[in-house]
Amino acid sequence: MNRIRMGFSPDLGIDLGTANTEVFVKGRGVVLQEPSVVAMDQGTGEMIAVGHQAQQMIGRAPSHVQAAHPLKDGVVAHFDATRAMLKHFINQSGHHRPGSRPRVVIGVPTDVTGVEKLAVKEAVASAGARECLLVEEPMAAALGAGLPVREPVGNMIVDVGGGTCEVAILSLDGIVSATSRRIAGNEMDEAIVRHVRRTYNMMIGQRTAEAVKVAIGSAFPLDQEETMEVRGRDLVAGLPKTLTLTATEIQQALAGLVNKIVATIRAGLEAAPPELAADIMDRGLVITGGGALLRNFDRLVSAETGIPVFRTVDPLLTVVQGTGLVLEDHRHLEVLRRRFR
Repeated sequence: MNRIRMGFSPDLGIDLGTANTEVFVKGRGVVLQEPSVVAMDQGTGEMIAVGHQAQQMIGRAPSHVQAAHPLKDGVVAHFDATRAMLKHFINQSGHHRPGSRPRVVIGVPTDVTGVEKLAVKEAVASAGARECLLVEEPMAAALGAGLPVREPVGNMIVDVGGGTCEVAILSLDGIVSATSRRIAGNEMDEAIVRHVRRTYNMMIGQRTAEAVKVAIGSAFPLDQEETMEVRGRDLVAGLPKTLTLTATEIQQALAGLVNKIVATIRAGLEAAPPELAADIMDRGLVITGGGALLRNFDRLVSAETGIPVFRTVDPLLTVVQGTGLVLEDHRHLEVLRRRFR
């Protein structure tokens, strides 16, 4: 008989991201990957849609419905919406029976404040968890990437998500140094929106900008030019308009932001103790997160730092897979209980 039907409540690992949320169920693996979006009725406060369905409403919903990301820069910005979203995702993961109260391990940025930690734990508890344990996202990402974090060697992980860029150096099962900047994938989308508005007097939505970034965006100039047709609103005439964007102009539009991320990586390297820095020079660094999917990003980082750069197999799932490994390690769970009381 299925253990969930018998009332057994498997533990959950959650990567609660600004752009996307992924859920890992112990014994089953990653079971959910949805946009971190909630659509709510502004008059009644009722939740109308979550995840992919809510994302489809962004820019298209009537005035009384607000479809938005309840997290900003990796932390809770709207408590009620975050709680509703988490409860929905936990239920979707198989915890829909009355009294089902899983243990949850959830990733947080390294620079999260005490107030922000409390907001996350309260949101998870109110969504039905019996226990909420917080793990730094770089540690979860390093575990998910298969780095030997318990060994006395330097490991460097760069997690470029939707709201934050986390750079950490790990050794002996701990974070030796970490640098975090709240610039990442969402700011890339905004940079494309600004470029189109400034260059063509045309307004496009964030979802369109994200589609452009995925389709023709890059950190280095491409060997062959690519183009993409987009639709928006002419700011002068006020009418619908179509134009063709090139990969070259998008690469230039993203260059300033990408260079800031590279500068953050360089700052992380400069903060490394000499012995660990030498390890990283030999072993290289690992990049993950949605931002790592930007084409040629690994090449740019390698060219700017002079060290090998490796991208994880599935950058969007690295952190949540790491939370799943934490769930399997009782010693690590006890460490988290002591550190994040």
